Parts: sequence; C-alpha cells; structure tokens
Amino acid sequence: MNTLASGPLHKMAADLGQPIGYRLRVGEVALPLNAYLGQPVALRYLGQITCCNCGRVTKKSFDQGYCYPCFKRLARCDSCIVSPQKCHYFAGTCREPEWAESHCMQDHFVYLANSSGVKVGITRGTQIPTRWIDQGATQAMPVMRVKTRQQAGFAEVIIKRHVADRTHWQRMLKREAEPCDLGQIWSELRQRCAAEFAQLQQDFGLHAIALLDEQPVVELSFPVLAYPDKVVALNFDKQAMVAGKLQGIKGQYLMLDTGVINIRKFTSYHVDFLA
Repeated sequence: MNTLASGPLHKMAADLGQPIGYRLRVGEVALPLNAYLGQPVALRYLGQITCCNCGRVTKKSFDQGYCYPCFKRLARCDSCIVSPQKCHYFAGTCREPEWAESHCMQDHFVYLANSSGVKVGITRGTQIPTRWIDQGATQAMPVMRVKTRQQAGFAEVIIKRHVADRTHWQRMLKREAEPCDLGQIWSELRQRCAAEFAQLQQDFGLHAIALLDEQPVVELSFPVLAYPDKVVALNFDKQAMVAGKLQGIKGQYLMLDTGVINIRKFTSYHVDFLA
C-alpha cells in the first residue's frame, strides 16, 4: 500500500447523495473515500496529537480534538453543549459570549431521527442534513423550530421522556434501522406532550416555539457493502495501525473487516492514510 495523505485527522465531510459521498480529511487532503470501498486501507497513527483549535501539541485529546487549556476555555466545550437546557448565557457567565451569539442564539430545529431506533435531537438549520448523517440516521424529520439552543434543549427534555435521545452506536453499525413512520410518531408525541409544549410557548412566546406540521421525511442511504456480525471498536490509543478491507462508511465510522473506528473521536491525531 502507498501513503496517500499524512497529517491530523478531521471529522469526515459528507455530501448528500444516493449513497452519501464521504471525504476523509487528513491534513490538507480530502480523499474521496467511497472510491476505496471493498479495498484494503490502513490508518497509521504517528504518535502525535495537536489541538484542533490552537495547534498546541497535547498528550491527550479532550472533547474530540482539543488540548486541555482550550477544553477549559472554549464555550463549545462547555457542558451546556451536551445539555443545552443548562445554557448560562443569560446569567452572564458564558465563556465566549460572541461565539454564543453566532452559534447558540440562533434558530435551532428539534428533530426526530431513525438511527438505531427513533431518537430526538437538536441542531442548527445550517447543520441539516450533516447532523443526521453524522448520527448514521436513515430517516430524519424536523418537528420544531425555536429561537435559541436553550429552548431546543427544553423541548428535547420533554420529548426524551418518550423516545431516546442517544444513538446506540453498536446497533447502528450492525444493520439498517427498521423503517418507521416519523410523521405518525410526531403526531402522537404532540398529543402526549401538548400541555408541556403549550407551557414552553407561554414562557417564550408563540413566535419563539413553532411546532411543525407535515414536514417531509429525509431518507438517507449510506455506502455499506456489508455489516459486521460483531462490532469491534479499533482505537489508536491501543494500536498504532488500523488496517483492513473497507466494508462501509456510516455516521463518522469506517467499517473494516477487522473492526470499526470512529474518525471523529480521533480528531487531531496525526496519521498516514494508506491504500
């Protein structure tokens, strides 16, 4: 095999298509990854990690690619990103108010997706359908539009009492999710959560909390030749060389005949890509 790219790993880029077209970003190179399906490929970890924000060399990656000082300083690494209902922007304690203005104080969508089963999630409009692709969803549909990330978090908390809010990644990588009627599920959730949604609208205003009707379901198809019988996670912290025949790409995972590797988890790890 020949080395085709060398440098820090970045989250894979993806283009909506049938199937989705993936590009593996290594350093300044973006490799058209679908072209390597069915072929032997390898990623060789070079023993170096550099922070994806400041470029500092770090012994350990925090929150998918950051050094510890950036992890503690940046708003995008704060706990409210994972739990947006805990947003403290209005308390005046946000780590980066200007960043929050452009990322959190913007319109967000609450959505239902089918990845390892039905789940609820939130995203900015600019991240549709990227967010759904990254989660390995085969179906997705926006159900609410709100004015801030915090409001989306409040709505998500209500809905996740009835459906999951996480993807079971092993199940997602073992097979296609069974198709479901997201429109019907949303109709049932609207009825079950009507009083709580009405309270949200009373708290923030009808202009801020919009429940969406009859949105089209987006169908997503991933480039997968074969699903594994058993999901074995490969890890650069335990092995320097990850190699095998590329059987598929789903979410942010490469599916090899030797196991699967989460590319996003190893953002900022310096590697060689060989094929």
